[in-house]
Amino acid sequence: MVLIPSVAAATEQDSWTLQTSVYTRHFNPDPDHNERQELIGLERNRADGLLYGAATFRNSFRQRSLCAYGGKAWQHDRWPVYAKVSAGLLQGYRGKYRDKLPLNRFGVAPVIIPALGTHLGPVGIEAVLLGGNAMMVNVGYRFR
Repeated sequence: MVLIPSVAAATEQDSWTLQTSVYTRHFNPDPDHNERQELIGLERNRADGLLYGAATFRNSFRQRSLCAYGGKAWQHDRWPVYAKVSAGLLQGYRGKYRDKLPLNRFGVAPVIIPALGTHLGPVGIEAVLLGGNAMMVNVGYRFR
């Protein structure tokens, strides 16, 4: 499968996506891990594939966290699937969990988040890789 910016994607209009998490799985489960992130995110998707957004969620240790990010999505030229990579800043790992997030200086850490997704009309589903620790499935609704 080849993911490239498509002509169809380039002619689409800018849109917003409202997302929530529906499933999380840590690769090495620990009794302290939270598998219900309660994520709510809003993402702006431009017709050229660039995107930016913000989300609030409960991290792996049930602490309310915030993430602001920007990135790029590549829509397949024939099928309703895409790959996405975003990078941003994550805040919320505090106290004894501060060092669970690499480079967490002053309570804020850089993150890189790859995802694969598909959509049927305005409804989408995304599988998101959270470092080497977990994966999350999000569902979203796209609107203009």
